[in-house]
Amino acid sequence: MNTIKKELRKSDILSLMDTLSKKNYNPIYAENLEEAKEIILNLIPLHSSIALGGSVTINQLDIIDTFRGDEYHLFDRYNQPDWPSTLQCMREGLLADFFLTSTNAISKNGELIQTDSGGNRVASLLWGPKNVIVVCGINKLVDTWQEGMNRIKEFVGPLNSKRINHKTPCNISGVCENCQTKQRICNFTSVIKSGKRVGNPITIIIINEEVGY
Repeated sequence: MNTIKKELRKSDILSLMDTLSKKNYNPIYAENLEEAKEIILNLIPLHSSIALGGSVTINQLDIIDTFRGDEYHLFDRYNQPDWPSTLQCMREGLLADFFLTSTNAISKNGELIQTDSGGNRVASLLWGPKNVIVVCGINKLVDTWQEGMNRIKEFVGPLNSKRINHKTPCNISGVCENCQTKQRICNFTSVIKSGKRVGNPITIIIINEEVGY
């Protein structure tokens, strides 16, 4: 049964990939996390500079330690001594050769929907790095961009707030309360309707598994 379900999901992914191609994205299919990791390593030449968006999906790829090696230059937001250094690292990452991240949702109409706390992912998707690679699990595919927004509000926001322990109402209640607290996690939102950008088109790797939040 799982094989049948995976084949049906693959059909949905291939249909979405056709839509994404028509909207100037570069979509790539991956069967699983391991295949996605291999695709990314093939896309990023050795000695490239790489920046990261905060992402459970990217952590699950088990690829960051590879980028920490001598063959790449990683703007390592996760390995800084303090918050000001982390901010500076993310600012410098806007000039990276590659920006690797995930998204909160992709609609059937080929729209990427994402909300940030600090905004570096939203900013980097739109402008800065020469190349953008977005990695997305099947669980993030939605019918409309409005449904993507609801997914962020009802599911992704509260989970991420708890994950990074922001002192927000949704961390406790598990429900978005549209707070205005200092550590509010949903501050910057973008809906991207075309993969065309200054630099190369956005590459989207869609994994036929549930990955990330």
